[in-house]
Amino acid sequence: MTLQDKRSHPQVILHFWNIGIRSPQEIHKQTNIPLRTINYNIKKIKDTGSIVRKEGSGRPKKITSRSSKAIGQYLRHDPSLSSRKIATKLSENDLEVSYRTVSRHLHSLGYKNNLPAVTPMLTSVHKIKRVEWARAHLNDNWNKTLFSDETAFQLFRNTIKQWYKGARPIRPIPKNRTKIFAWGGFCATGKTSLFCFQEIMTGPFYVEILQKHLPEIQQMLGCVWRFQQDNDPKHTSAVAREFLQANMPEVIDWPSNSPDINPIENLWSIVKTNVERW
Repeated sequence: MTLQDKRSHPQVILHFWNIGIRSPQEIHKQTNIPLRTINYNIKKIKDTGSIVRKEGSGRPKKITSRSSKAIGQYLRHDPSLSSRKIATKLSENDLEVSYRTVSRHLHSLGYKNNLPAVTPMLTSVHKIKRVEWARAHLNDNWNKTLFSDETAFQLFRNTIKQWYKGARPIRPIPKNRTKIFAWGGFCATGKTSLFCFQEIMTGPFYVEILQKHLPEIQQMLGCVWRFQQDNDPKHTSAVAREFLQANMPEVIDWPSNSPDINPIENLWSIVKTNVERW
């Protein structure tokens, strides 16, 4: 039974009353409305002649307009306050209210509680350079570009929500969770093998990784292709620049502080989710 159905019950009962059917059992038989609801509304009709809710009847709201304004001030000062802390602050001003009531009140006002959306920390120079880069590469053919990047896999993450009934599922998590780094690349025609490591990456080590994957990159893209990398110091070190100049047909320029432009970030997100499901 929907909320709308419940709200229409008084009108249905009044209709039967007006056409002469006033037996609660008969109304229940024809409508399947609970007898308790029928008896309540018939009594109201007998007492007041109406089913209209009396103004001011019912339990008054604990959070008044004044306390609602106070809650708004708390959140403007500190939007990270939990509903429990807000309830504590209200109690300090002689209003005892549960954190659940606070939470319901905030939701009724349209508030949501979630992590802020993440965005790169860009200066005005960064923004100008990104726009210039986008305009310069607006008509590029990206089918011959290999996008590359490193990422870190935190094993035993717990970020995937599950549906369940009864007790909340428990996932054992070790105290010291392993972190594994990985390098990879992909393009319109395929992807490289994943290179995993745990040591600190240096310029020479980065060159070793590229040298290992160069044959499979050439097999995917042939002799004419472009290599993309970000401006990490390891990628722009002297030893890396020398290797890139000697072995890559072209290295595409890349705007500083722009990981969100690289489509491989979407691939990393998919892989990390799949690793966690395993």
